[in-house]
Amino acid sequence: MNSNDKIYVAGHRGLAGSAIVRRLQAAGYTNLVTRSHAELDLTDAAAVRRFFADERPAHVFLAAAKVGGIVANDTYPAEFITQNLAIQNNVLSEARKHQVQRLVFLGSSCIYPRDCAQPIRESYLLTGPLEHSNRAYAIAKIAGVETCWAFNRQYQTRYIAAMPTNLYGPGDNYDLQNSHVLPALMRKMHEGKVNGARSVSVWGSGIPRRELLHSDDMAAACVFLGDLNDTAFDRLFDRGALAPLINIGYGSDLSIAELAARVAATVGFTGALEFDRNRPDGTPQKLLDSARIRALGWTPAISLDAGLRLTYEDFRVRFGNDASEKIWLIRKSSGRKGH
Repeated sequence: MNSNDKIYVAGHRGLAGSAIVRRLQAAGYTNLVTRSHAELDLTDAAAVRRFFADERPAHVFLAAAKVGGIVANDTYPAEFITQNLAIQNNVLSEARKHQVQRLVFLGSSCIYPRDCAQPIRESYLLTGPLEHSNRAYAIAKIAGVETCWAFNRQYQTRYIAAMPTNLYGPGDNYDLQNSHVLPALMRKMHEGKVNGARSVSVWGSGIPRRELLHSDDMAAACVFLGDLNDTAFDRLFDRGALAPLINIGYGSDLSIAELAARVAATVGFTGALEFDRNRPDGTPQKLLDSARIRALGWTPAISLDAGLRLTYEDFRVRFGNDASEKIWLIRKSSGRKGH
């Protein structure tokens, strides 16, 4: 990618997309194109067609998606599969028609089988049943991987499907019904500290393990992949013979119980942690094998403890001590779907 190439970041207001924008700007890319959901509904095929015809970006980072935690996925599976399929199909199809040079499609580690061997290699895709609670979302993302691969084979595009592990960082979603585990824990610990609570409830047994990656590390990896030259791309994916799928992980994981303790220490909550075994645990473990991208030269730079401190600083700047009220107001006024 050249510094003045037009680059479209779809989903620039979300956790992943905003981090990609920051990374591109820091790296000197000056011609970035973004649209809010109000300006461009990516589920609207005609609107997406007009956008690509007008803007004609040279490169695309597809970070837009309907996303959420275990409760949201389990409650709204129809929206998770239909909206994500529509977003992907519209953007990928128009990118191909308008000769986008390089596209990075953001997926999720939930695409892999629920009871996968650990760490999870890219080759484990479609080798076993998925976790039932986020099956609809996972199938949509698997379809995105397959679409990238099909386009590469048939149309000689160079589209990469990047699968990051569990992300956290600035601008995360802290709604307790729709957020992922780390932001939910951070909000609970913060409110517990502010309210002087003796204990905080943590969903599940605390036994499942999670790998966590700061969104700025993910963004660095995505820009790194987007900037691969054609020779490196073709060598990595054997000119389309291999799925253009690459994991982006931190390299180690920890249990939910250990994570809750680390978040509590970061926030300064000193009460007890009570695990609610009536709540779902989700996938037992999701540790990615990121050997392929590390062999190319990328490694994460932000430790978990440093990342938690940075994230909590951002949380306090955004919400102060009135987190519950402000988060509710933000959710009510935005009504956005991750893009």
